[in-house]
Formats: sequence, C-alpha cells, structure tokens
Amino acid sequence: KWMTGTSLCAPVCQPGETSYSCCLRHNTSVSWSFAPSPRGVAVFCLTCWFSVFANPGGGEKARRLHTSRGKLLPRERVDRLLDPGTPFLEFSQFAAHELYGKEEVPAGGILTGIGRVSGVECVVVANDATVKGGTYYPITVKKHLRAQEIAQQNHLPCIYLVDSGGANLPRQADVFPDRDHFGRIFYNQARMSSKGIAQIAVVMGSCTAGGAYVPAMADESIIVRKQGTIFLGGPPLVKAATGEEVSAEDLGGADLHCKKSGVTDHYALDDNHALHLARKAVRGLNYRKNIEVSQWCLHAEALWICFLCVDVIARIVDGSKFDEFKAFYGDTLVTGFSRIFGYPVGIIGNNGVLFSESAKKGTHFIELCCQRNIPLIFLQNITGQSGRLTSFSQEYEAGGIAKDGAKMVTAVACANVPKITVIIGGSYGAGNYGMCGRAYSPRFLYMWPNSRISVMGGEQAATVLATITKDQRAREGKEVTIRINHPVCAAESQMRFRRSAGGTVNIPKAPPHL
Repeated sequence: KWMTGTSLCAPVCQPGETSYSCCLRHNTSVSWSFAPSPRGVAVFCLTCWFSVFANPGGGEKARRLHTSRGKLLPRERVDRLLDPGTPFLEFSQFAAHELYGKEEVPAGGILTGIGRVSGVECVVVANDATVKGGTYYPITVKKHLRAQEIAQQNHLPCIYLVDSGGANLPRQADVFPDRDHFGRIFYNQARMSSKGIAQIAVVMGSCTAGGAYVPAMADESIIVRKQGTIFLGGPPLVKAATGEEVSAEDLGGADLHCKKSGVTDHYALDDNHALHLARKAVRGLNYRKNIEVSQWCLHAEALWICFLCVDVIARIVDGSKFDEFKAFYGDTLVTGFSRIFGYPVGIIGNNGVLFSESAKKGTHFIELCCQRNIPLIFLQNITGQSGRLTSFSQEYEAGGIAKDGAKMVTAVACANVPKITVIIGGSYGAGNYGMCGRAYSPRFLYMWPNSRISVMGGEQAATVLATITKDQRAREGKEVTIRINHPVCAAESQMRFRRSAGGTVNIPKAPPHL
C-alpha cells in the first residue's frame, strides 16, 4: 500500500498528499519495483526532493530568459544527446546544496554524468547557464574535474556542452590560481587527448576567456549559429583596451570560427542540430562494443531488513551466478568471481567484523584479481576491524589482527585494477580502509540511503566516552555511576557466536543458483 497522510517527502509533498501523487505533480519517474518497500519509499522521496530542488536549475526568470533565446534547457540538451530510452548516470546531483549561504547554486551549476551516445558510453559535462550565467564556482570546478577524472580512469570519450561565462569573479581566489582550479580543466583535456580519449565540444552559448580553450583543445568542436561565441576577451574588454565597439557575434560567432579562424569544425543551425552533429561525431570514434548480458534471477525487493551479503550479490550479478572463493574460511568476508553486464568482476562483501582470517582471505583474493586484471567491487557493511572493545578483544590482538588488517589495506592501496565501492550499511573505523573507502581511490563510491560513515558506531563511541569520563572522575576522587542501556551490538554478538561455535560462524547456505 502507498503511504498516505503526512508524506515522507515533507516539505516537498503537500499536506495529505501521497508520495505517488507528489511524484506525478513534479513529473518524476517511478521505480515500481522499489515503491512498496520502506527502502523504496525513502529512495522515491529522495527522487522527489531532487526533482524539486536540483532538477529545475536556476530560477523561473532565468529559465524563461534562457528559452526565449531559442536555447534548450541543460537537462533537455542532455536528454536529446543520449540514445532514446537509455539511462543517464548523473554525478553529484546534490552538490552545492546550502554550501554558499543564500546563494542557490543547484547541482553546482553544471551537469555531469555517464550516458550512451550512438551506442558509446560517454562522459557528458553540460554547463547550466540558468545558474549564475553558467559561471564556475569552486564546487563547479570540482565537479568538472571529477568528471574528467572518471573519463580518464575508464577511458571514456568526453562531450562538453559549453554555455558558460567563465570563472565566477567574486570567488576567483578559490577558482583561478591553484593546481586543482580552473586551469586544470585544460591540462586534463591535453592529457586525455594524448592518451587517445576523444574530446568533443559543443558551443551552445558563451565560451569566454580561459573557457575558450575547451573547444580549441577538443578533437572536434561544434558551434551554434547566432548563439555560440568563443573569445578570450569579450566585447567590453575589447572596448576597454582598444576603444573598438564590436558585437559578440562578430567577435567570436559561428561564421567567424567556421569560415575564417577554423577554431570550430561544424556549423550548427540550432541546439537540436548541434546535438545531432555531436552524435554523428561519436559514431565515428570506433568505440562500439557488443557484450551479452544475462538478467539476474532475483528481484530487488525487501532488503531493508537484516540480510546476508550473498542476498545483495544475487540481485546485482548476471544470472545471479557467483563463484565463491574460500567459502569456508574467514566467513565474515565473502569473496568470489562473477559478471556484471557481461564484465568479469571480483566481489568482496562484509558479513560481519573483519577478523584475521577474513583479512588474509581478502588480501589473497585482491592479489588474484590484480594478477588476472579483474575489476574489484567492494560491498561495504562493516563495524570495524577488531569490532567493539570487549572482554575477548585481547584474543584477537594477540593473534595479530593489526598486522593481518594492514596487509589487506596494503593490498587495496596497491591494487592496479578498477575499484568500485558500494556502502550498503555501516562503514566504521579501520574497516573503511580495508574495504576501499574514499581514501583508497575507488573509481566510484556509492552509498545506500541508510548507510553511515564514522570513526566508530554510536554505541561504541558512547561506551568509550563514558569510560573516559568514569576514569577521569575516579582520578579526581569523585564517585560516578554511568549506566548505558543498549542492545548487544552486532560485532559483539558475532564474536560471542564465534567463540561458542569453536571459531566458525555458520552462515546459512546461499540459494542453489549461487
């Protein structure tokens, strides 16, 4: 049943409105397979929230002005660039939310992501001119550079939909001079071109000052007639320097750059024509690949309760087929080989605390994947390396858990294959390192809506702070009684179970097809 009454989308939904009707009101798509479950409602509400606060871009006045010039809105441009019916994996949709005080910069003023163009997966970078004229804030630069990093790591062509006024001048100290500031964009373009990674620029509006290097350094560039302009110094700067009055079109329009300067390669009549030319350019890259994919056997329903890692794996790998590695050793860590969208992958997932045996098993598996050049997928749900401080932690410290954990951390850091991390639960303490947290350079890091990252869990932190307070009061000669009511945490339960079972955790068998 759909939840009625006070919607979980508040304040996005109106009083008494269902999540579904709210979604229809904001023209948001629905993932029916997730909708009925509590997790599905949470994801669904996030989608509604995004559709209201990030999706529209700039304000209504800015959008009207933009469309009155015959321009498509940024998301319309991306939609018409991509193959019909194919998904767009957008990066950092909530970037800049409440970052600059009263200044609203939805999605950081730039859209970035991976989509399929003429059958080829491409990184798309689209300026949003409805947000402060498409100027670059510090977060805008960060998103642009991150998109280029992803393109470089995964050898994906880059398509730039350019419509920007350049650097945001009031914030130029945080945008212009440093290593990872505005100039790094062009450095990356040069490096990627030298590696054979295609760069295609579509100038659909202003392209000013240093931004003029984007189309100039691209392999192919397209410009829209009476709309796109490219110049190092705009008309006001020319007038200030020479006294000459010149229009933007005469100074750097499509006619000039296609017929005289040769900066651009293709002449477009409007936005739609420009996007058509971009698709044709991608078609000539010789990048296409055909991979057979078998659908998974289980549906993605009702994983909001306690689950085993194999339950998640069964729902993401091709055909739900998983060849487990060392199934009966170090069973708080699941490792094995499978395929995702036809690609071979090695999967490492948590089923509890990372003990010495688990760390050794993980190290061995990572080394195998590196030797065979197989990408690694980390499914992270871990309370730490040694778990909660309990009466039997000494046993594991004496067993060398720190050294074994360090070996796994080293293996993760030195792995020379693509790494992707998905946080499906908790990510606490040293376990974050061993399971390829952000510091260990995964190419992508995703988080489920209920996931958490912290030095330690809330219960552990409360216990540690309470113990410190008690010891301090004792040294001062003061009496103190600290009482903490909480259920036994998962890590302690796991260790007690190991102890009672003679060192082995009996995990229920996976479904027959795994």
